[in-house]
Order: sequence, then C-alpha cells, then structure tokens
Amino acid sequence: MGRSSKDKRDIYYRLAKEEGWRARSAFKLLQLDQEFNLFTGVSRAVDLCAAPGSWSQIVAVDLQAMAPLPGVTQIQGDITKVSTAQEIIRHFEGQPADLVVCDGAPDVNSDLHLLQNHVLKPGGTFVAKIFRGKDVTLLYSQLKIFFCSVTCAKPRSSRNSSIESFVVCQRYCPPDGYVPNMSNPLLDHYVDFNQLDGPNRFIVPFLACGDLSAFDSDRTYPLQPPICPSYQQACHLRKNNLLSKEGAAVNTSSQSQSKRQLPAKDLDSVKETEKRTESSPGVQITGSSSDLKD
Repeated sequence: MGRSSKDKRDIYYRLAKEEGWRARSAFKLLQLDQEFNLFTGVSRAVDLCAAPGSWSQIVAVDLQAMAPLPGVTQIQGDITKVSTAQEIIRHFEGQPADLVVCDGAPDVNSDLHLLQNHVLKPGGTFVAKIFRGKDVTLLYSQLKIFFCSVTCAKPRSSRNSSIESFVVCQRYCPPDGYVPNMSNPLLDHYVDFNQLDGPNRFIVPFLACGDLSAFDSDRTYPLQPPICPSYQQACHLRKNNLLSKEGAAVNTSSQSQSKRQLPAKDLDSVKETEKRTESSPGVQITGSSSDLKD
C-alpha cells in the first residue's frame, strides 16, 4: 500500500523524528538563525503560541497546556491579555526580552504584534509566521513603525506548496512618546481613541485595525526620494512626441553605449522645451517635507 501522507515523504519530518525534535518546525527556526543570526547575544527569549514546543528554549507561552520541557518556563495564558505580558516580564525580573518568536496561527498575528511591544527591549528581534495574502502590505507597514529592518523570509524546510513565510524584524525602535496599548475595537466593547495623546493617537488605531483616519493630511511626514531611472529622458521625449522611429538609430556595438539620434527639427524642439522648463518654477523633492523648494 502506498504512502497516504505527504509528511511521510518529507525529509524534515523524518529528521525531526530521528533527532528528537517535537515538530519539523524546529528546522525553520534553525535555518532562520543561520541567515539572520537570531540567537547572537540573546539571554532572554520568549516563544509565543509555543505548542508543541519545538521552538521553546527559555519561556514558552500558549493558551493550552504542553508537555514539560527541560529548562523551559511554561506560561499558560492568552497573548491578547496584558496580564500575560506582565507575567513574562516578572519571570525576567523586570527586564524585557531580547528575542520574541512565534510560529502561531495567522488569526492572532496582530495580537502578538501588540504583545511584543510590551515585552521586547529596544534593539531586540521579533520573528513571526505569516501567510502572504492581500493584507501583507498592511502588516509590513505596521511593523516598519517599530523596527529598522523588516524582512520576509521563507526557510528551505517550509513546504513550497504553502504560502507560509516568516517576517524577521530586527532592531526594535518604538517611536518617541509611544506607550504600548492593547486596545482592540474588534474585541473591546468601547474604545475612545480620542483620549489618546501624541503618537498613540494614530499608531494604536493603525495597529488594531489598520485605521489611518487619525493621520493628519496637513502634517509633514517624511517623503520617499523620487525615482530617477536611466530611461527618464527617453520617457520625456516619448511623452512630448519627440521620439520618431525614422530618426532613432541604435548603436549595438559592445564598446559603446546605446545612443538615440533625433532629426534636426526634433532636436530644436527638445532645446526649446528645456529652455521653457528651466525658466518655469518647479518643486524639488529630496527625501523629506522640510526639503521642499519652490
């Protein structure tokens, strides 16, 4: 009789059994560590949604009970509760964690993101499983508020047929004045976001439900530097109908770059257009709103 389970054909499933790991997901964390050096300088680590415990090393948190692990403190609690975060900090004698990892289900990703703001120290690392979908850009934007580096990685041990990936967030750096808040309008009966001050006024609603209404459109926010592609001049010529097939000649010699030649009448039109552009006022964007020049 043939094998009916794809796990029996998986090399990492067999390796996990041979090496004594509780689940094949242990290899995912090991391969992420090889790529990002997650465990370098880490003395306080928290594993959220820990069951069955293949990632757990120091503190494991899960809603259901797990079989004991040697050297691992297990906390049975809900990651959506502040009391769970307080119990984690209490175990570390008031010190925040260096590393927070999670291999949990996607329906709690937003809540564990709020929890890691309570227990992660500045400069720490956060690793969580995500499922790439239509809202992955929203999650990426939420994480970029708090981390200098956000990377989406897929370990070799993750099945190719799965849309599972892992977001690796490094160098935790919360905004000045931000106070962690576990308010969630989808779970709480009533939350008045108008009572929030400073950065919490727009960060908390954005983290809870992706609400951007508190962002002030008149306020100056950092702008992304403009993109200046090498073919920008060609786009300008084509937009102004100055590029003709009859006058364009491409030099395919390997010793020289490709050059485009225009008829004399088109060259005169280009020069006239450049003169009008130089004489007219414009706006220059150099990366932030304070650099806007008229």
